[in-house]
Amino acid sequence: MNVIADKFKEKADLHVAEIKALLKEHGSKKIGEVTLSQIYQGMRGITGLVSETSLLDAQEGIRFRGYSIPELSQKLPKAEGGSEPLPEGLFYLMLMGELPTEEDVKHLTSVWQRRSHVPNHVFHTIDALPLGTHPMTMFVTGVMALQTESKFSKMYAEGMNKKDYWHYTFDDAMDLIARLPRIAAYVYRRKYHFSEHIQPDGLLDWSGNLAHMLGFGDSHEFKELMRLYMTIHADHEGGNVSAHTVHLVGSALSDPYLAYAAGMNGLAGPLHGLANQEVIKWIFEMEEKLGTNQPSKEQIAKYVEDTLAAGKVVPGYGHAVLRKTDPRFTAQMEFGKRYMPDDPLVNTVWNIYEVVPPILQSLGKIKNPWPNVDAHSGALLVHYGMKEYEYYTVLFAVSRALGVLANLIWSRALSFPIERPKSVTTDLVNKWLKGEDEIWGE
Repeated sequence: MNVIADKFKEKADLHVAEIKALLKEHGSKKIGEVTLSQIYQGMRGITGLVSETSLLDAQEGIRFRGYSIPELSQKLPKAEGGSEPLPEGLFYLMLMGELPTEEDVKHLTSVWQRRSHVPNHVFHTIDALPLGTHPMTMFVTGVMALQTESKFSKMYAEGMNKKDYWHYTFDDAMDLIARLPRIAAYVYRRKYHFSEHIQPDGLLDWSGNLAHMLGFGDSHEFKELMRLYMTIHADHEGGNVSAHTVHLVGSALSDPYLAYAAGMNGLAGPLHGLANQEVIKWIFEMEEKLGTNQPSKEQIAKYVEDTLAAGKVVPGYGHAVLRKTDPRFTAQMEFGKRYMPDDPLVNTVWNIYEVVPPILQSLGKIKNPWPNVDAHSGALLVHYGMKEYEYYTVLFAVSRALGVLANLIWSRALSFPIERPKSVTTDLVNKWLKGEDEIWGE
């Protein structure tokens, strides 16, 4: 094994013992009650998963192993000459449950550099798709083609011991994370830059190399943006669609490539990761209709009201759990103020931030009228020339790998079983309400 795997195994063994003791003493205790509305409305608020890597606080936003985003901005190691945290450090924190040292992060960067080779058949598979294919379809297709490299799948077929599940999940996860920037950049250059691909730079950190292969490697600021972006999008508890899907598919002992690809198909949905695409699209449409790239707050307010009157939502605003401005939005706003305070599009995002919440609050129906992470990210990317908003979710997917795969490693280390909740029919619900039948069965 390697240094990281050995250290993880020590922590996992201690955690397994802790969980066994918890279940032995408290396993029969109820943690909550399920209502009919929760059953019919997306299982909202049902506590039914354990996700070790992060927890969503309604007031403080996402906490990674207890640390808020502002805290991580201060405490995580940074690239030489940079001010944004390296996502390698966040992955280490999520996996180990402790802040990394500079040496820990350098070691992890080195490991991912060595594991980053992508076989040619992956590129050939992507190239077989029509050029008009959505970037997320190309990306997930590339991940599925890469599944041929799964060590977990090979070892399971040979009959490995259950105790080794975590180790080959770990190996696959490390390989997959290391290779994702290459696949993501290949998709971008193929679709938007005439397949003029840029070879990786083995001396760069994970995010810096992604910026380089995308074609923005000459910009120190864009590298910094990628480091910020990859950090703040990495995880968001275990119950969101992409994280839950990776957990669910992984619980069937599907290897990390299969589980991750499944989760990213969920991320591609417009109610999940595709929302960052919808935000910038909505702003561009507003600017086109108003005939200006610097709309006034009054013009923005009227357009927002028209959007709502048409039965549509304002993309990027509202969150199922948060009850204040998403700290991930704030982190991006601070980045914008540092590097592009006079950018018209970025200023429009800030004006929307001032206009939209009061309008949504006046409706009296929305618990959280504040912006989430998607409300800002597109404007920062456009500033540096990445205007192809269909691609933004691919960047989200690369980042989200850090959280969902760290979680999957823990799921295998803790021997979590296959996920199989009980479902009922409306007919059974009606009988239960009449006292004619028990709703909870085997």
